[in-house]
Amino acid sequence: MAVGKYHIVSPDPNFPDAQLPESHRISLRVTSPYGNSMHYAENVQSGHFAFTAAEAGDYLACFWAPDHKPPVTIGFEFDWRSGVSAKDYPSVAKKGKVDMMELELKKLEETIKNIHEEMFYLREREEEMQDLNRRTNSRMAWLGFLSLGVCLSVAGLQLWHLKTFFERKKLL
Repeated sequence: MAVGKYHIVSPDPNFPDAQLPESHRISLRVTSPYGNSMHYAENVQSGHFAFTAAEAGDYLACFWAPDHKPPVTIGFEFDWRSGVSAKDYPSVAKKGKVDMMELELKKLEETIKNIHEEMFYLREREEEMQDLNRRTNSRMAWLGFLSLGVCLSVAGLQLWHLKTFFERKKLL
């Protein structure tokens, strides 16, 4: 799971809550590793998104602003969270009327579940790698025997050729 929040920062640091001018707008597109669009927003001052990742890999967030005459610098804050950190535990605690200790235990439990799933994934990958290593070693052994056979047969052919050559020249 991934969640993100973004908003334009006021250009005047003395007045952070001041109304932003209409020109201070951005567009955002979040895409998956295979180019599928997960979120798209155009000409906004703030927003948020959430999605469950269906494809493994790096997800990309691309921000852009329209061309301004004269040029304007636009600053924004962006918060992207994924996995366990993406879950909003304070709202879970409010809904379930859970005290802080239980909330921390739920966080730890979810972290442990994620670690457990990652361990099973790593075991599976390790088995695949070991199988690949065994197959490669077997193929290399066969290649070694094949090259030894080729070398011995070429050496035998060379001996036969030299022997017949010298017999024809009557040197042997």
